[in-house]
Amino acid sequence: MGTAHRVFLPFVVLSVLVLPLILPATAEGLIRVGLKKKPLDENSRLVGRFSEKEIKPLNCLRGGLSDGSHSTDIISLKNYLNAQYFGEIGIGTPPQKFTVIFDTGSSNLWVPSSKCYFSIACWVHSKYRSTRSSTYQKNGKSAAIHYGTGAISGFFSEDNVELGDLVVKDQEFIETTREPGITFLAAKFDGILGLGFKEISVGNAVPVWYNMVEQGLVKDPVFSFWLNRKAEDGEGGEIVFGGIDPAHHKSEHVYVPVSQKGYWQFDMGDVLVGGQSTGFCAGGCAAIADSGTSLIAGPTTIVAEINQKIGAAGVVSQECKTVVAQYGEQILDMLLTETQPMKICSQIGLCAFDGTRGVSIGIESVVNNGDKSSVGSDLMCNACEMAVVWMQNQLKQNQTQEAILNYINQLCERLPSPMGESAVECSALSSMPSISFTIGGKTFELTPEQYVLKVGEGPVEQCISGFIAMDIPPPRGPLWILGDVFMGVYHTVFDYGNMRVGFAEAA
Repeated sequence: MGTAHRVFLPFVVLSVLVLPLILPATAEGLIRVGLKKKPLDENSRLVGRFSEKEIKPLNCLRGGLSDGSHSTDIISLKNYLNAQYFGEIGIGTPPQKFTVIFDTGSSNLWVPSSKCYFSIACWVHSKYRSTRSSTYQKNGKSAAIHYGTGAISGFFSEDNVELGDLVVKDQEFIETTREPGITFLAAKFDGILGLGFKEISVGNAVPVWYNMVEQGLVKDPVFSFWLNRKAEDGEGGEIVFGGIDPAHHKSEHVYVPVSQKGYWQFDMGDVLVGGQSTGFCAGGCAAIADSGTSLIAGPTTIVAEINQKIGAAGVVSQECKTVVAQYGEQILDMLLTETQPMKICSQIGLCAFDGTRGVSIGIESVVNNGDKSSVGSDLMCNACEMAVVWMQNQLKQNQTQEAILNYINQLCERLPSPMGESAVECSALSSMPSISFTIGGKTFELTPEQYVLKVGEGPVEQCISGFIAMDIPPPRGPLWILGDVFMGVYHTVFDYGNMRVGFAEAA
């Protein structure tokens, strides 16, 4: 059985009602489908409480700038409170319609099966019926994908897949027969269409995008996302297969090469808060552009600093406070005497050291001795490593010892909550700093209005930070996941032909 594990990030959404409105074809021959939406009550926030990395949406469809057998195909996106973007595809002949998330952070296509008898989620979503398709081909290989709050499982089948005016023939996809839990029950989408690389495809299935290219359905091996972050607008955005719509970006794209296939991963430089370096990624971090994540996920060390600067409510880490109280002055002294920062936590006995980086004594003892009672020392090691980074950065700013220790204690109180979501004061947006990411030597800035999500209106309005913590260890990490909060501000190009990702200011 093919199995993939993903960690879904939490996000908050409101329901929308979407009514398609066919607009005239443009001068370029593109057929666009406009969308209207109507927010529902805030109780629908419960729909979006995924615990890992999910999920977007789009809707509707077609378009085509024809070039013989090749085309540039347009699919309009449905905006789900700036948290999800999903759209419509067809599977089979005649096509059976499904609403799916176009997710660059996964690589499989799956939809509910008519053979899903015991999961309530299948009963409230569209189901694929192989007996109604003349192009269906049996496969039968089993598959499962595990998420933070549950899993889907089922079996592979093959059929034609329609995306706008394009028809991908003999596409392998998963018919789900189990969708337990509330995650998919409450979702407004039926399934997921992955746009990642084959390297992370469950069952080694060839992704839809690969087949679009191999079957000569697109003019160029490129697709691009424009996500409309104006919640009051009816249009949710567009995904363009086979090219780029110049109307959706203001500047030239800055391209960076894909550093590791699987996700659309690339190398990223420093992260700045209010124009000042956070230090953690000064030597470089990895990042992925992920349309399947609503927010921006990054290392706890930096997210805690961002929380402190924007006044986001977090949780007090007792381990963090303990490290500061018992070892704070010692760590500062060791930094001042130019002890290698990576070795400090091991030298004071909170972490082991493997010669290249800190390793939790707790983790090491579990591996060597099978002792699972060492979680506390693991937390102390993590807290120490964060404190070293924070203190090192403050020393570069010539802060006093007292000021540094007080600042680190404040950061301990701003550590992200276990659920990841952090609330901020809506009235304080004007005083919050900008957050910037260095990509390809260029700084990409996000303003508070761009990285804070607003939920509700009037007296019930709430504001949620667009940053959540996720720690990915080396060699894959430290890793940033740049989701819709980032991609909504910067038009994003996924250039499969040249193995690169491009960003430009969205129009």
